[in-house]
Amino acid sequence: MKKTYVTRMPDKAGAFLVAGKIIAQHGGNIVRVNYNKAVDLHTLFIEVSASEDQHKLIKAELSECGYLSEINSESQILMIVLTLPDVSGAVMPVLEILNAHKVNISYMSSQENGTGVQYFKMGLLIENTQEIRALIDEISRVCEIKILDYEVTDRLLDGTVFYVTFANEMRKILSLDQKQTNQVLVHANRMMQILDDQKKSPLKTFDYIRRFASFVRERKGENFKPQVSFITLNDKLTLFTIEPPCGSNTYVIQSDDELLFVDCGFAYYRAEMTALFKELFHGYSTMKKSAFITHGDMDHTGLLSEFDAVYMSGSCYDNFALEVAGESDFREQNPLHEPYCKLSRIISGYQPPALEKCIVVGRREGDDILAPIGSHFFAGQRFDFYEGKGGHVKGDTVIVCDELKLVFSGDIYVNIKGFSEDQKEFNALAPFLMTGVDSNPALAKEAREYLVSKYSDYIICPGHGTIKKF
Repeated sequence: MKKTYVTRMPDKAGAFLVAGKIIAQHGGNIVRVNYNKAVDLHTLFIEVSASEDQHKLIKAELSECGYLSEINSESQILMIVLTLPDVSGAVMPVLEILNAHKVNISYMSSQENGTGVQYFKMGLLIENTQEIRALIDEISRVCEIKILDYEVTDRLLDGTVFYVTFANEMRKILSLDQKQTNQVLVHANRMMQILDDQKKSPLKTFDYIRRFASFVRERKGENFKPQVSFITLNDKLTLFTIEPPCGSNTYVIQSDDELLFVDCGFAYYRAEMTALFKELFHGYSTMKKSAFITHGDMDHTGLLSEFDAVYMSGSCYDNFALEVAGESDFREQNPLHEPYCKLSRIISGYQPPALEKCIVVGRREGDDILAPIGSHFFAGQRFDFYEGKGGHVKGDTVIVCDELKLVFSGDIYVNIKGFSEDQKEFNALAPFLMTGVDSNPALAKEAREYLVSKYSDYIICPGHGTIKKF
């Protein structure tokens, strides 16, 4: 099992060596380390792979040597405010932490306010600033904590307060619980480490994460205003295009009392999208609904539980099987993309689809740029599936109906010039946070150029942006 230790180390030579020896002697394997003076002079994130018993020994010895808490003779008062549920015993975990650190409470005030939460204001008598940082870290993993006054510590607490403040902001923006908030902090730190290696500002990273979360949240409810259009394909079929402010386009082909969807956006907008479906399609709840999926990215697959059957490539099915098993999917197996995907999963509320609804059309063979893998019929029309080489992500698929001269390209082709203002703003965030949206840019470019050339006289329905008619 893996565990991330948020350690507090002295700024001197050999500090990390001590931690490394402790971890190694107990059989732990360090799989990730991050230290950034631009954020905090003393905070070091160490991710360790070890058994549960080994973790207990590692944690105990790191604590004993002062890397998880240190004591010296300097005493200060730290003023904090805790946000706790208004239930019996809610403050007990915090009191246990204070007791473990032998911290005395010099002042405490709380009063119920009829909101379901209580705000505990505390004055803590702290022996030293090293202990303050460890204390804040532990409390922040139990409940929301706000530091009112830390000027006596000069810059020593700046990094710790920065992390805690960021976590609190994300908690409020997305209404996260404590476990989710802790996960956001770890994934954000991983993302910062990757971008810092590319000489990108760590503070810009956190700002982009805030903007990403705020953007998604602010466009929910009455602020969810997708662009909706339709074209008549023939005397029996109508194609509806739904372009949300963020997330993939959702395409719907209507045939009498049956609907075929192609991709379906973020799970976060499930309520808004289903309300729109009911508005567009009379009797939606009782209509037969199936879906085609161009690839497994969560901004294309958030509503799969709405459909009776979902048709996809074998690679896409394998991707979902990994998710159901609790393992990293194909996108997350790319270390550059993993932190963004883990954050997106929390922010969007994504859940993998039920595998019994997933139907494999076929599996890729050969070396074609877009290899045919199978077909499926809807309303008498044949739709052919072609799987790419994984330039965007493994399993990326193009779906073609030759008779209707219709192509669903997924993210192999996106119509950047057709983005709305909201889409332009949102799609400036993901490439920065992911360091690029394609798994293999060269293969993605090859597939895109091939698609545009081969289907130059077709209607191309992109993963994002307006429909393209060349």
